Amino acid sequence: MSNIIKCAKLGVEAEGLDSPPFPGAIGLHIFENISKSAWQEWVAMQTLLINEHRLASFDPKAKQFLASEREKFLFSNDFKIPEGYIAPKN
Repeated sequence: MSNIIKCAKLGVEAEGLDSPPFPGAIGLHIFENISKSAWQEWVAMQTLLINEHRLASFDPKAKQFLASEREKFLFSNDFKIPEGYIAPKN
């Protein structure tokens, strides 16, 4: 049975995640407030950020940057696409 939550990102009731995306209070906060579709949007955006900024997953500064961007993307209007990014043409 899927859980329906009020998604903080999309502003609508939608299917929630099956489980917290990671342990701890932040993972639980995301689980309770972010829908599956909004989380999928974040995963795609995180990949874009990693590629555009050439981040290394093991770098503590990269992890801190991604955590900050994740918070902005999911819970505020302060998120900005990386400067100079041009979406690929299909």
